[in-house]
Amino acid sequence: MGCGLSSMSMSDENAKKIQKPKPWKNPQPLTITDLRRMREEFWDTAPHYGGQKEIWDALRAAAEADISLAQAIVDSAGLILANADMTLVYDEKGAKYELPKYVMSEPTNLIHE
Repeated sequence: MGCGLSSMSMSDENAKKIQKPKPWKNPQPLTITDLRRMREEFWDTAPHYGGQKEIWDALRAAAEADISLAQAIVDSAGLILANADMTLVYDEKGAKYELPKYVMSEPTNLIHE
């Protein structure tokens, strides 16, 4: 009898909606130039630590988009959000993708040049 429920898609049961990241503070105040440099370095090196390049590209597009577009990108790529702020994501094969806070939002102590 319970078989009908077990056939539900895991993505339906475990789907999380993307939420705006919580405010955070960097140990050292950053300029917008510093933040951009850190983000570029992360995205340039992230694929070398595992996972698929296409998934990293989708994560970058989602990280740089507004929340509704980011949700559409994540959904269409079949990604599973372990954290609603996208700092921990898994692909359909179970590969783990960790994103630092600084690629998702600006710190509260950002120095505007």
